Amino acid sequence: MIKYVIIVIYLISTIVVGVISARKIRTEGDYYIAGRKGNIWRITGSLLATILGSSAILGTADLALTQGWAACWLLLCASFGLFMLVPVSIKVRRQGKYTLPQMIGDFYGKEAKMISSFIISIAWIAIIAAQIIGAAKIMAGFTGLDYALSVWGSGAVFIFYTVIGGQISVLKTDLYQSFIIIGGILLTAGYILVKQPVSPFIMTPLKFPFNEGFHPFDLIVLVLTYSTTFVVGPDIYSRLFCAQNEQIARKSVLISAIVLIPFSLCITFIGVFAAYKYPELHQQKGSALIPVMLNTLPEWGIGLLVAALLSAVMSTGSTTLLTSATIISDPFSKGLDNGYSIKNTKIIMVFIGILSILLALTVHSIIQSLLIALTIFSGAFIIPTIWGLFGFTTTKNRSAIAMITGGIVALTGKIIALNWANTAGNLLIIIGFILNAMILFSGIRTKKN
Repeated sequence: MIKYVIIVIYLISTIVVGVISARKIRTEGDYYIAGRKGNIWRITGSLLATILGSSAILGTADLALTQGWAACWLLLCASFGLFMLVPVSIKVRRQGKYTLPQMIGDFYGKEAKMISSFIISIAWIAIIAAQIIGAAKIMAGFTGLDYALSVWGSGAVFIFYTVIGGQISVLKTDLYQSFIIIGGILLTAGYILVKQPVSPFIMTPLKFPFNEGFHPFDLIVLVLTYSTTFVVGPDIYSRLFCAQNEQIARKSVLISAIVLIPFSLCITFIGVFAAYKYPELHQQKGSALIPVMLNTLPEWGIGLLVAALLSAVMSTGSTTLLTSATIISDPFSKGLDNGYSIKNTKIIMVFIGILSILLALTVHSIIQSLLIALTIFSGAFIIPTIWGLFGFTTTKNRSAIAMITGGIVALTGKIIALNWANTAGNLLIIIGFILNAMILFSGIRTKKN
């Protein structure tokens, strides 16, 4: 009974925070960037809660079924990306914007802003869907509910509290959700070590850093398409825009990067244990954490881990949903500082949420949904954004062509890699980055004052 009490308390408290936060919204800045009042606790907590979503928790555990200890690389690559972001974060916060496309528009013009808004909003639907898939797998595995019903139910909860509370609600819920996530996973890993005294090194022949399920070339592609999205990412930047100042933004990124390193080992350990204890598991049939949770943990531990997993997926889902809706609302509302932009954003948010739910009903793979979206984004925007942040520019047409070409070629490579030829597809992804850089750098470049 206690496990259900813990989960009900978590869901109710999340909704209550959203309702309370809605009362504190006075301006557009409050709704979109929490009034730029985020302290180091809230920004760090929000960064961790955003990063530790379906891909980090459920995705890493499921990858351990086929890649063993090499599954650590997913979160280690995220940490590596954040370390690269540390010096860049000061420049990002200094821009004083609401969204990444606004920055790109300043660098390359209105056309580039429109293109980036369109591509990011489409790609982020898949990322939101990945969070809904994760939440649905948790609810279905824990309660026995139908998967479709779990998708609609879990999607409705985080859409509701994000729509009514905006960024204030997201920052507040992210802070306590980050504690629940980290605490739940650490306690689970510790409990397994104490109650199941099996050496982690004999649980799987798939060792770290590389094995038959994960090769050095896979790591190169993962760094290009995953690590780089933490250096240039709309959801990550939306956290930095909320910081009180540049130093809080930088320190929050650094702390988050450090925390991810031991966390990656803990979650991979749980996945390796699941593969060892339940060899019949396959990531397409549900989360590897479900049998570990139900057959290993005590009742209070089950409730805490379910709350941690729901926190992980809902916190990331709320951030990506608000970021995506804000990006679309900006050109649609002709700016985010007018009286009706919040209303438009809320309507767009509901629409995007429903599209993400429908996608989650058809695509059940968390990692597949996530990596497709991130590949589009990274191929299109990593190089142009970094180039612009360091003060360089080029012609409007050249920047637009670079983004479109890089995104399309990288996406094509990912589709080929997932369905037909892994090596050929990954090579095409790298070619997408090269073409993006060549088109961007071959034009007339000037150093901006």
